[in-house]
Amino acid sequence: MSADRIGRVNGAVRALGALAGALLLGVGGCTSAVTPVVGCTAGDGIEPICEFQNPEDIVATPSGAWLLVSQMGGMDGRLAGSVAAFEPESGRVEVLFPVGEFDDVRDWGDPACPPPSIIDFSPHGIDLDTRANGQLQLLAINHGGRESVEFFEVEQSDAGLALHWRGCVLGPDDAFFNDVVTRRDGGFWVTQMLSKHGQLWALFTAAVFGANTGKVYRWTSGDGFVVEPGSEFPFPNGIEKGPDDAMLYVASFMGDEVVRLDLSRGEVTARTTVRRPDNLTWGIDGKLLVASHTDSFFETIKCRDLPQGSCGSAFEVVTLDPQTMAQFVMLAHRGAPIGGVSVATQVGENLYLGSVASDRIARWHVFGATP
Repeated sequence: MSADRIGRVNGAVRALGALAGALLLGVGGCTSAVTPVVGCTAGDGIEPICEFQNPEDIVATPSGAWLLVSQMGGMDGRLAGSVAAFEPESGRVEVLFPVGEFDDVRDWGDPACPPPSIIDFSPHGIDLDTRANGQLQLLAINHGGRESVEFFEVEQSDAGLALHWRGCVLGPDDAFFNDVVTRRDGGFWVTQMLSKHGQLWALFTAAVFGANTGKVYRWTSGDGFVVEPGSEFPFPNGIEKGPDDAMLYVASFMGDEVVRLDLSRGEVTARTTVRRPDNLTWGIDGKLLVASHTDSFFETIKCRDLPQGSCGSAFEVVTLDPQTMAQFVMLAHRGAPIGGVSVATQVGENLYLGSVASDRIARWHVFGATP
């Protein structure tokens, strides 16, 4: 074996050992200059709202009067979470689901899918859209006790918001979902970040060799789960659709890129480099907003299982032109009052930031239009 190949193999072995240690041991014994952030004081124009549990994803109601927040427990399903509502004008925060027993109504999704456990429910990515009949629908990835996509009807009234469970879809046997986006026909697209089986090896091969670990599934009531052609990437994460459902935009977290997938051709038609991109949302100017983790992998790992406060690792919010994929860094930050940002959702002139490891969301005022 050549000296060069021996070096590459030894480097891969060292990387596997480090990755395994980080994944299996979490943050035990680690120190960090930026984690945890324990105060709740504004800084650098960023205002924290410290009443949340790991607010991994955020969507806004059509009026912008309310935000729905996915309070993630854990991706392995061992910790429970919830979906909460936040009213920016009043500062009101209220858990909407689970809040007790609920009706077993299965008229959305797969009628064979049973209700989720209210004890184990653990949401991840969420998507809010209007159904063909005008009803407001929330989709939520659920890791709690099973791998599923849960359907909720969002009810708005003078009293606030309410979530009514309307059905679900159970994932395939190896399902390990991340994010979801609604289809016009009542179905959805979902990112499979990697298989439930052999996770450590998949992460290693993605980190060291850039190997594909997951894909995008299309689900419809007629065909069930079907892999979208051309959608295999290293750790697919956030997902968004184009305005006519003809394109998908997918964040490849471990591929360090955002891609545009033409569904009619089954191929990637554009891609751009973004460091560890997470959730994708649409800004009010018609550009994509990408939450990007820009600190080192091991700094990010130190945010796991924080006993209090927020992750402080560096992040950027990047705008992407959906046609040219030209990008602009709208916001770059590290440390207090929030870090490890996994989503940026725009409402008017404000960005609302969520974090995968945090007791807070944050608000940042957008200054002017982006290039």
